Amino acid sequence: MTQQTALRSAFWLVLVAFLAWDFVRSPAVDLRFEAPLIAAGSGQAAQGGHCSMPAGK
Repeated sequence: MTQQTALRSAFWLVLVAFLAWDFVRSPAVDLRFEAPLIAAGSGQAAQGGHCSMPAGK
């Protein structure tokens, strides 16, 4: 195995491990609190983003 193949394999292994860790550690998405896709650009406020949280939380 060449060094390039080893680096490529290590990259994908680290990426897959990170995605698996993120999936396990992240809370589930509650789709009832998301703005519907049809409302994109309608001015309806987004919910759940860090910029929509009140200051101090």
